[in-house]
Amino acid sequence: MTIRIYVRASTKDQDAKRALSDLIRFSQSYDDNHVEYVEHFSGTKLDRPALTLLLNDAEEDDILLVESVDRLSRLSQDDFAILKQRIKDKGLRLVVADLPTTHTVNNGMTGEILTVINHMLIDLLATMAKLDNDKRRERIKQGLANSGYKPSGKKPNTTKHNRIRELDSQGNMTKEEIAKAVGVGVATVYRVLKPGS
Repeated sequence: MTIRIYVRASTKDQDAKRALSDLIRFSQSYDDNHVEYVEHFSGTKLDRPALTLLLNDAEEDDILLVESVDRLSRLSQDDFAILKQRIKDKGLRLVVADLPTTHTVNNGMTGEILTVINHMLIDLLATMAKLDNDKRRERIKQGLANSGYKPSGKKPNTTKHNRIRELDSQGNMTKEEIAKAVGVGVATVYRVLKPGS
């Protein structure tokens, strides 16, 4: 059995390893054999590099250890159903550090009831994580709209545009050669040289 520790943060500005030492200590109550999977990736995406690697590496009866359900998923219900099926197909046992009912396995009727409760709690927490993420995004959008902020888009690089026009006026270079000389794509050269631009 291997403890597969999954740690995720949404952006590079967040510290994905913040919870790692706590999870490593926590994992030792199960086994000393652990592997770490750390990534900076949105929990709203089903296909994430480290999570995909973890699922590919996993074997029957391994433990997938996460700090909380929202570190594993902020997925839509459909995508979370796919992820749960992938975990189940691999024979992984999901242990959530901040959900004590997932920490132990009980046999018999108590174990079956606890398994059902855990599935319900995990589904509920995953739904709440998704809703929380959606609300946060909506609040940001509203805040930007209320502030009068309007994205201006990328500003043209006038130095490069002037250089494109200068090289083209010499008449001895192809559009591809101009693009290479200036360090832009060919489409940019055509756009800059388009009449009226």
